[in-house]
Amino acid sequence: MIESRLLNRLEQKKAQLDALRPLPAAAVHRLNEQLTVEWIYNSNAIEGSTLTLKETQLILETGLTIGGKSLREHFEVINHKEAIDYVEALSSGATPITPFHVRQIHELVLTHVDDDNAGQYRNLPVQITGSAHQPPDSWEVPHLMSEWGDWLNSPALALHPVARAALAHHRLVAVHPFIDGNGRTARLVMNLLLMRDGYPPTIIMRINRRQYYHVLSQADDGNDSPLVNFVGRSVERSLTLFLEACTPRAGPPAPEDEWIPLREAAQGTPYSQEYLSLLARKGRLEAIKRGRVWYTTRRAVAVYRASVG
Repeated sequence: MIESRLLNRLEQKKAQLDALRPLPAAAVHRLNEQLTVEWIYNSNAIEGSTLTLKETQLILETGLTIGGKSLREHFEVINHKEAIDYVEALSSGATPITPFHVRQIHELVLTHVDDDNAGQYRNLPVQITGSAHQPPDSWEVPHLMSEWGDWLNSPALALHPVARAALAHHRLVAVHPFIDGNGRTARLVMNLLLMRDGYPPTIIMRINRRQYYHVLSQADDGNDSPLVNFVGRSVERSLTLFLEACTPRAGPPAPEDEWIPLREAAQGTPYSQEYLSLLARKGRLEAIKRGRVWYTTRRAVAVYRASVG
């Protein structure tokens, strides 16, 4: 289900991170602060928030309101931070994740935004904007959520942790148990599951919104692999960030291990920048996306060349 090269990199980087435990507290704290802002900004922006990354950070750090922005958008930032705190607390426990926890997360997401529906299953039909998927009738939701919990916690569920988290996310949004806030809740649950299994939280980037919805649509049609690999690449980004922050270095990285833009990495190789970009998007080349630009290393390109002969 996970592309073999991507799976190997995930396993290798997870093992490297585990070998560094306990992770340096100061480095983890700084990185978590950065990722929390990115997580909240991107998750809300995917759902239509107009707040910028900087405005999101200001609200979190100062509590001030931003001129020209709605009160709802401010609460969405504050609520998301409280939901992340709850998820982080749950991630260190061993109690199975159930629909009860999903409703608790949703309640935190929608408090002061839609108090009547916060933490409550919907009692109305819903449509998913931009999707051909028709969520089930509202009367089916409690039973389907119970089935979701049974599936998630089944001893027979033999899935890689990244695949399990990605599929749990999809199954949750497919049920669409709430009037609003399903996407944000599902992404929080996905990260809860990843963190339970020792992975750092991952961020679905706003700039990848169209691709994100496309792979969800493919999963609606029964093709789970694109979604799992999409999430896997996001997880790899987080693993890379944590490794960079937590790995002791005696000096700067070797030239072949420096992260460089694809256009630079393509020089002196048989590959174009566009081809390397395709490999990166498919998870076949170790790469990380910063903003709109893909980066890789010369070593990663050499490893790919060797693997294809």
